[in-house]
Amino acid sequence: MSVTRVGTGPALFRDGARTRSASFPWGKVLLIAFAFVVAMLVAMPAFAQSAPVPPAPTAPGAGDAVDRALGQLGGGPDGSGSMSLSLQVLIIMGLLSILPGILLMMTSFTRIIIVLSILRQALGLQQTPPNQVLIGLSLFLSFFVMAPVISQINTTAIQPYAAGQMGGTDLIKTAGAPLHAFMAKQTRVKDVTMFAEMAKSGPYATPNDIPFSVLLPAFVTSELKTAFQIGFLIFLPFLVIDLVVATVLMALGMAMLSPTIISLPFKLLLFVLVDGWALTMGSLANSFAT
Repeated sequence: MSVTRVGTGPALFRDGARTRSASFPWGKVLLIAFAFVVAMLVAMPAFAQSAPVPPAPTAPGAGDAVDRALGQLGGGPDGSGSMSLSLQVLIIMGLLSILPGILLMMTSFTRIIIVLSILRQALGLQQTPPNQVLIGLSLFLSFFVMAPVISQINTTAIQPYAAGQMGGTDLIKTAGAPLHAFMAKQTRVKDVTMFAEMAKSGPYATPNDIPFSVLLPAFVTSELKTAFQIGFLIFLPFLVIDLVVATVLMALGMAMLSPTIISLPFKLLLFVLVDGWALTMGSLANSFAT
């Protein structure tokens, strides 16, 4: 199965004395992710790897919009901000309900969960493994696949921002570049071209020039195509077993006996003999371009 790709292209709480507490580091992480998603969906920048352009002069006291927003939430580099504890908790709970759905569609999770669901259907098992197990497998395998990207984002964006070495706008651009590069490697040229024509943009000289407004739908479409192609190849050997069992039962005149009941043990035996889970998980992990 060959796939054409675009290219390889390149906490939050405060005490009565208004001091920063380090007991809840997830607030900053969620806030950074929220700022990145909002800026990406609104501005839709194209993350080109070029020399940094000096920021335009602003009015005294205006500051950077993202930095001021993060500062008001108590997450700016200077630690300023006076948001109440209850409002901070409300914002964090809101982020927890929105971010997973957005971020999971920008990672390898979509392809993995679809392939595992098709595998369960091919085996003829309705609820084994249960949905919670499939989601857990997909999530942790996604962490494995996305580990280099997450590590690069942490090294180049989150740590410098936490140390006060970059502002909020630079944080968003730097954190978006590795994720943009990962999605571009998994996306077909055909899908990018289709959405670029609908958006009346392009052509693009390099994959880094593709804006997120075009890359996001093209990436999801390409992942769905790839997942169904892999699922078709997984389904074939189990389909052969079903056909053989059904033919044998018809020849023996046992038409009233369900072929599914007879073929299920043979499909499980085949899956165990070829070490199916290790083969499937390893093939899924290797299917992502690096």
